[in-house]
Amino acid sequence: MADSILAQFAAAILGGTIKIIDLSQPLEAATPIIQLPPEFAPSWPFRLEEISHYDSRGPAWYWNNFACGEHTGTHFDAPVHWVTGKDYPNNTTDTIPVAKFIAPANVIDCSAEVAKDADFLLTPDHVVAWEKGHGRIAAGSWVLMRTDWSKRKGAEAFHNMREDGSHVPGPHPTLVPFLAKERDVIGWGSEGVGTDAGQAYRFDPPFPCHTGMHGSNKFGLASLINLDLLPPKGALLITPPLKIVSGSGSPCRVLALVG
Repeated sequence: MADSILAQFAAAILGGTIKIIDLSQPLEAATPIIQLPPEFAPSWPFRLEEISHYDSRGPAWYWNNFACGEHTGTHFDAPVHWVTGKDYPNNTTDTIPVAKFIAPANVIDCSAEVAKDADFLLTPDHVVAWEKGHGRIAAGSWVLMRTDWSKRKGAEAFHNMREDGSHVPGPHPTLVPFLAKERDVIGWGSEGVGTDAGQAYRFDPPFPCHTGMHGSNKFGLASLINLDLLPPKGALLITPPLKIVSGSGSPCRVLALVG
């Protein structure tokens, strides 16, 4: 009897034919988090508190309490995260259909442009040009913007703050409706601390990725790493957030399967 698809898949992973690439930052106190103006409530940074470590508090076990905001480190954005997505059914981390947590990825390499301009914005024209070499972006797939921003060391370089705010690359306001409506993607992923560009508060609309993606019932992935290890097409992403009741998002161990 021929092996089932799942048996073949398992054998390919065990045999190394399919590689698993971790796209997630480590979670620790130094993990950069979103910086908001002081008039807005801040997110907690990640913190770990030891409960016991094979001692009088628990002689045979080691464990910790941890605390952080939902959108800390590499994380998943659910539609309910933004006001434009608040009225969709099944729009929270505990109600999104689980089949949506596995989807193919398109990786658009903008690293050369970003090396010259930290405020580089990816436009529909860039995407159409990319499609001429790699094929049309399929409905239900992720679009990931590779910038190599994750290679920056330390929170100061990662946030790249100036007097007028953060300067980080991201999607142009016109790209978001193009991807959401004309390509029907499942979501957008980036290497920055959030899915929008650093100066996105100045755009029309402000924060167009959050506004448009979540307003179209789509998802977001932020603070990704290792996008340089993925092919332009062919990787499969596994992106389940924690099953937080009414959660707007969650830290996420994003994995890419590459054949």
